[in-house]
Amino acid sequence: MVKAVVLVKSPKKLIAARLRKVKSVYDSFAVSGQFDAVALIEVKSLSQIKDVTAEIHNITGVERTETMVQVV
Repeated sequence: MVKAVVLVKSPKKLIAARLRKVKSVYDSFAVSGQFDAVALIEVKSLSQIKDVTAEIHNITGVERTETMVQVV
């Protein structure tokens, strides 16, 4: 399994709740700072991360994301 952290910039107040509806997101929460929310994802292969981040980008109000993949 591959885990990643996706930082999400969005002016929408309930973005963390919307992120939880995305398949492969096992947790999300609002944060302060440059980004507004964090999504924790887990997928079977590295190539699936692109699909999950594309789905996150399709959420209304998402302006940009930054993804960090766990290195083991």
